[in-house]
Amino acid sequence: MSLLKTLCLLLLTCHLIDGRKTREGRVGKVSPEERVVLKVKEPHVSSAVFRLFLGGEDTCTLDPLQLHTLTSCGFNSSNPLIIITHGWSVDGMMESWILRLARALKSSRVDTNVVITDWLSLAHQHYPRAVKSTRTVGKDIAHLLQTLQEEYRFPVRKAHLIGYSLGAHISGFAGSYLGGSEKIGRITGLDPAGPLFEGISATDRLSPDDAEFVDAIHTFTRERLGFSVGIKQAVAHYDFYPNGGDFQPGCNLQNLYDHLSEHGLLGFEQTVKCAHERSVHLFIDSLLNKDKQSMAYRCTDNSAFVKGICLDCRKNRCNTLGYDIKKVRTGRSKKLYLQTGSRMPFKLFHYQFRIQFINQMEMDDPSITISLTGTKEDSGDLTIPINEKVSGNTTFTFLITLDKDLGDLMLLKFYWESSAVWRNMWNQLQTIFPWGKQMEKPQLTLGKISVKAGETQERTSFCAMENDGQHVEESQEKVFVRCKENTTKKTQKRL
Repeated sequence: MSLLKTLCLLLLTCHLIDGRKTREGRVGKVSPEERVVLKVKEPHVSSAVFRLFLGGEDTCTLDPLQLHTLTSCGFNSSNPLIIITHGWSVDGMMESWILRLARALKSSRVDTNVVITDWLSLAHQHYPRAVKSTRTVGKDIAHLLQTLQEEYRFPVRKAHLIGYSLGAHISGFAGSYLGGSEKIGRITGLDPAGPLFEGISATDRLSPDDAEFVDAIHTFTRERLGFSVGIKQAVAHYDFYPNGGDFQPGCNLQNLYDHLSEHGLLGFEQTVKCAHERSVHLFIDSLLNKDKQSMAYRCTDNSAFVKGICLDCRKNRCNTLGYDIKKVRTGRSKKLYLQTGSRMPFKLFHYQFRIQFINQMEMDDPSITISLTGTKEDSGDLTIPINEKVSGNTTFTFLITLDKDLGDLMLLKFYWESSAVWRNMWNQLQTIFPWGKQMEKPQLTLGKISVKAGETQERTSFCAMENDGQHVEESQEKVFVRCKENTTKKTQKRL
């Protein structure tokens, strides 16, 4: 695949102009009242090919009109069903992540039927044409499920549809076309496509109504030329926005060398589509690294999240990203945010810091460094981003993420330096006034200090180790220890 074609894959500039000029053949879903009328009828000739994953790279083709193929391929109607559906294709080739996801599902859930939807003949078209075909492929999946329901008494609530990009909306259409009162058990949208779907009615895209439970992972919603590759708006019961959902660590052009080293010339393609496809690899990560499940937290937006004010798990305000999500149906879509690393395993541990400053003198942008010591690990030096004036009685809250679990927090070290402007002013004062050299060094007076671990929901308060109060002079490292009240509460909790 050429770099130019790959760029078109994400930016879609080659094809969306045509798609914006006309909306004929508008993609739409059926309302609940129309389901009985539009229930898929026999005989239905499928435009998609369904392949049962057997292991490794082996698959077996299923034909809903030839029921013996289900038996000969080894389909087990007693086991759950997962259907993987890919998105738009530039080169007409099946992408490598599909088999990787299938293998991860099989290794994690051995007694599961894993089926791959192959709609490459329709996906390998201009983007607007591929969009129009999503309704057709959705009918194909609905027909397959209906056949299993009627011929094998397979309950569709045991079906889990996983769709990437356009495949996410296809999965939604399948749910809306399926006749009867019983809904598909779960639909997972992996960075559902944005162009021609952003801002339209819930009946014309993936929505929470399409299954008993719908979750979505948004990883590339950054706008380019007026549109984004992934959809920005919430489309599920739980919508996850890793790293804000607009871009992903490790997917910048600076990482091109790493991608070339790992993938050869295909590294160009990997760099361009990296953020969009990250949704897939985050889901695979949740299957392969059971002991490192990524936790996300409900928040109004990412700017509020990075300030560290949204690490609350009460009343289902947090959830696990990926396969083992806690399935809670909600009346409104919940947006959840988290930070991740650039490589698998992607999990990061979230810590909310709250520091109260009690200061007589106004000070701009002090540079603060903190280090934490826990029962398991030491954080090392952490630079705290305070880009505001410190004056009076002010409490700052901010988020720190680490790739390791520190355990129970026991000790905190605090170090600070004033900004260059403030330090120059101080030096001038000492030069101008003869008693300047006798003046005390600038100091910050700290009030309450606390750290909350998002993953455990435990909050730890820190007190000065020595009995000299909470004053910290510039360039002085001060040690704070776990307050006695924390130790007492933890002991009582264990008892």
